[in-house]
Amino acid sequence: MSQDISVSSAEELKRRRARVEDGGRPESIRRQHDLGKLSARERVDTLVDDGTFRELGMLAEPEEGSLGPDEIFAPRDGVIIGLGRIDGRRAAIMSFDFTVFGGTFGTTGALKMTRCMELARRYGVPMIMIFDGGGGRIQGALESRHFAAGFEQFQYAVDLSGYVPLVTVVLGQGFGGPSNFASLADLVVMVRGMSTLGIAGPPLVRGATGEKLTNDELGGADLQASLGLSDIVVDTEAEAFDAVRVFLGYLPSNSGEPPFVTDDEGASSTAAEIRTMVPPDSRQSYDVRGVIDALVDSNTAFELRPSHAPNIVTSFARLGGRPVGVIANQPLHLGGALDSWACEKAAHFISMCDAFGVALLFLVDIPGFLVGMESVTTQLVRRSGRIIFELGEATVPRMSVVLRKGYGTGYIAMCGGRSFSADLALAWPTAEICTMAVEGAVDIAYRREIRAAQDPAARRAELIAGFRSRVDPFLAAQGFGLDDVVDPAETRELLVDALREAPCRRPPRAPYKRRGVSPI
Repeated sequence: MSQDISVSSAEELKRRRARVEDGGRPESIRRQHDLGKLSARERVDTLVDDGTFRELGMLAEPEEGSLGPDEIFAPRDGVIIGLGRIDGRRAAIMSFDFTVFGGTFGTTGALKMTRCMELARRYGVPMIMIFDGGGGRIQGALESRHFAAGFEQFQYAVDLSGYVPLVTVVLGQGFGGPSNFASLADLVVMVRGMSTLGIAGPPLVRGATGEKLTNDELGGADLQASLGLSDIVVDTEAEAFDAVRVFLGYLPSNSGEPPFVTDDEGASSTAAEIRTMVPPDSRQSYDVRGVIDALVDSNTAFELRPSHAPNIVTSFARLGGRPVGVIANQPLHLGGALDSWACEKAAHFISMCDAFGVALLFLVDIPGFLVGMESVTTQLVRRSGRIIFELGEATVPRMSVVLRKGYGTGYIAMCGGRSFSADLALAWPTAEICTMAVEGAVDIAYRREIRAAQDPAARRAELIAGFRSRVDPFLAAQGFGLDDVVDPAETRELLVDALREAPCRRPPRAPYKRRGVSPI
């Protein structure tokens, strides 16, 4: 008799599992495929190493009455959770199922999310959130009994922030709650023509404001990339998961682990090539990404937010096999000047690198902070303070190389010289380090003298020539404001050596301080 009960129970378990798997819901999965999308479970299997995902809560369903008077089958309550391995390293993963009420989740789904995030915190592993839907389910939220308690998952997300890598992959609509999670994530990946993010979708916006906007107009992938919410935009789901794997490869599983070091992959440029990358004429632009590629290990640069605030480049890379975060002024845009958005972009990147023990490399070619009315309306005063704040808070090694311009407070904000105790502070022979461009300084400080001169143009040229003779990298070296002026071709070796010698962390400068107060 006991054998019959056991067999019956096993068959019932098999039946219930089959009912929620993709094979048990062929019509729903077909509709998802017709949209050009993988199913929620297929996405997990695409991301993780083969056979490593262990799902939790497979048989979970919404509580009775939460879907209205006519109960409808909602497998897994719309969210798959579990633990798997990505390139051999364990990660916690949640994937939202668009075929279940448009990818929304109810109270049971929220419990599953909490469980997944709690396991990420307990085990110290990355948290990957794959969104395709509208967040919390309206049917369940239109009831005070359920909604009054709020939503503790944001507290968990903040707990995880800076402890483990937080990754959001948006593979469909992400209006509402998913956008809030994206704002807290270290990496946000979107797919062009498929993904959206925003506070509210078109129906809610139309009802609240009367504006008739499309999904793309409100929060399409390219729009959010230009605004800085999305870090990476790709064309396919496969590319999205490739980006996640690459990103995680630069970071430890949690902030308590050392940096993940690989074999030195060598340089990609010859000495002759790197010596000619930065034009000596400060009015001539160039692409600083070529300099980054020349200095770091071959084919290891991984740029984040390339279309947002393009006057600053933020990129992961490796130096001698060790991960680094590269922050570089980009002369192709605004001459490399720092505006509010560039400051925010760089500050966030510094914060993330510091959280996970990734050393910082600054490549400096900055004419200063952007001036004008835009700097006023975008609160550049405070946002420039944010990059200085994050750099001052950072405990990881930092190195700086002045490629060309190093003007004013922007030079300091880019870790120039002794500003923030760089582990190595270098300059190239093309460097120009001073408070501001000589021509502008002369026009301001000597305008009366120039006007009074018998030949104003000649006197102006004389003053400019005199001061320009004092803007010299070798004078900077003589005053020991730098560690050395170096040949561009020897820079990589010096950086690699300095990184090998530098401790992974510095002791706190104010050991009894609870935390600093960010300007933003």
